[in-house]
Amino acid sequence: MSDRRLPKPARTLLVALVLCVPPFYLDAFWLRIGLFSVAAAIGAVGLSLLSGTAGQLSLGHAFFLAVGAYGYTWLAGEPGPGLPTAVAAVLAVLLAGVAGGLFSPVAGRVRGVYLGVATLALVFLGHHLLLTADSVTGGFNGRSVPPLRLGGLGFTADEPELTVLSVPFGAEERLWFLAVALLGLTWFTGRGLVRSRPGRALAALRDSEVAASVMGVDVARHRAAAFVVSSMYAGTAGVLLALAFRRVVPDYFSLALSVDYLAMIVLGGLGSVAGATAGAVFVTALPLLLTRYADWLPLAAAPGSADGAVGPTEASRYLYGAAIVVVLLYAPDGLHGLTRRLRARVRSGRRPGPHARPSARPSTPPSGHPSGHPIASVRPEEQTP
Repeated sequence: MSDRRLPKPARTLLVALVLCVPPFYLDAFWLRIGLFSVAAAIGAVGLSLLSGTAGQLSLGHAFFLAVGAYGYTWLAGEPGPGLPTAVAAVLAVLLAGVAGGLFSPVAGRVRGVYLGVATLALVFLGHHLLLTADSVTGGFNGRSVPPLRLGGLGFTADEPELTVLSVPFGAEERLWFLAVALLGLTWFTGRGLVRSRPGRALAALRDSEVAASVMGVDVARHRAAAFVVSSMYAGTAGVLLALAFRRVVPDYFSLALSVDYLAMIVLGGLGSVAGATAGAVFVTALPLLLTRYADWLPLAAAPGSADGAVGPTEASRYLYGAAIVVVLLYAPDGLHGLTRRLRARVRSGRRPGPHARPSARPSTPPSGHPSGHPIASVRPEEQTP
């Protein structure tokens, strides 16, 4: 059966056009959910490359998101250097990469649970610095985030009114297209890295470090490089989160955020860019939707209520915690692997029977010969007495 799917460039263009539609029809609430989900997807792709492709456990992803968010806020704001916001955003991503590079000697020498404990220390150290470095971070109350400007376009509602196809574009609508562009760049680089020679080397490290070193892979260098690249993805996500939240506070970048990112890549499928994106959307959007529709749900209470019911945040953690258990039991390769198997089953079901190739299995052996016995393939006249 011929493949009737669209060519890859056509599919990419179609997805890009679909992603450009929401600002023209959705209100600010749904766009904010989309912005938070896209930012989480970018960070989850970086963690998936580190934990899924390279096989390194990290519980410090929240620290590198904080470096990106606070790095942009300080570099572009006052007090601070007051750099152009576009330059500050790029430098914040590089700053997250530098932070990952400073930690990479540890990542290059320890692995497994030991690396997880080492990265866990980063979260507590970073949270302490965010609370005490008042001149840079603003302390417990955090800091307001300077709005991004690219040339003459400002990503804030205070800018001159911008109307596209009779739809007024505020801050969320403008940031949406920036987020879609960053997500496209993340997919392009992430998938390219997984399929490239360094990506295959990281996969070999995940499967067996001994076998990878025998094949000529520099174990310490590749593991350290994976940590740096993952940190830069996290820094990009941190910058986008800061722009979407418009204010950064230390309590957001806690251990719970790192656990959320681990849940994203486990649900989506380790080592998969598409799976990390799907898991990020699920984990990020679920508590926001439960908060929005708490009055309609029987077991969830609105935030701040004192009737003893489960709050939206707790309910969402219970739900995706249960989802993780189900995935680990019945679909260890996550949503991406489950989707791939369903797609393969659908394709195999579309193949018509009359056009199937004949089976290569041997015919039923003649009577008197046991099935599978070597003598069954010898003609009677060739048998020795």
